Amino acid sequence: MVIGVIFLIISILCLISIFRSFKARNILAAIYSLIAFLVLGWFSVMTIWDVLFGTGGVPVGS
Repeated sequence: MVIGVIFLIISILCLISIFRSFKARNILAAIYSLIAFLVLGWFSVMTIWDVLFGTGGVPVGS
């Protein structure tokens, strides 16, 4: 759960960086920020979703 929250905070910072990069007309930085936002945002949301509604983040096995 902690790693999901940390990645969520980082993805929010990437979202802010996207707007700042477009404002400065730095397209390459905006593209990298967008990729980081999508990857880390998806990972954090799915991690938090699994903890809340899935197995609880506990490994299941024998």
